Amino acid sequence: MLKHSLHTNKLEAGCDEAGRGCLCGPVFAAAVILPQDFKNSILNDSKKLSDLQRKKLRPVIEEFALAWAVGIVSAAEIDKINILQASFLAMHRAIAQLKIIPEHLLIDGNRFTQFGSVPHTTVIEGDGKYLNIAAASILAKTYRDDYMDNLHEKYPDYNWIKNKGYGTKQHRAAIMEFGITKHHRKTFRLLAP
Repeated sequence: MLKHSLHTNKLEAGCDEAGRGCLCGPVFAAAVILPQDFKNSILNDSKKLSDLQRKKLRPVIEEFALAWAVGIVSAAEIDKINILQASFLAMHRAIAQLKIIPEHLLIDGNRFTQFGSVPHTTVIEGDGKYLNIAAASILAKTYRDDYMDNLHEKYPDYNWIKNKGYGTKQHRAAIMEFGITKHHRKTFRLLAP
């Protein structure tokens, strides 16, 4: 059973990103503040849930969260500042859009750059430990998946509807055959070594 949050006496936003290891497309991040009485038996790390479970959870999170937001950093920006900094920037963009200013940030991972004066705590594999980070992981993942599904309509040769931009054998073969698009991250190793 996941814990609600690290601090039960503070407005705490859970933050997570999706798409960090992809070869193309933006990195997405979400920030979610859940009410103290929020419970859900299915909510977990987005990677441990099926696509259908994630899609069912998204409207539940959006309805019951005190505040939620999604931040995006494009492939071109990733190439300029690197994926780690882009992940932090996507989280900052999500946090900045929250309609409630959090008193604390709970970040999935082991590193983060300070957001204003808001204190933060990093938690390795936090999306499998805290509901607020798990909720953020669901939003980041589902919004990014929707984005890649829409891109697939324009670039069907890369099968992004299935691989979501990750470096599958089929995706790399398509890059060999058709070249790269403006959505590919040019600083990443796009072809297999």
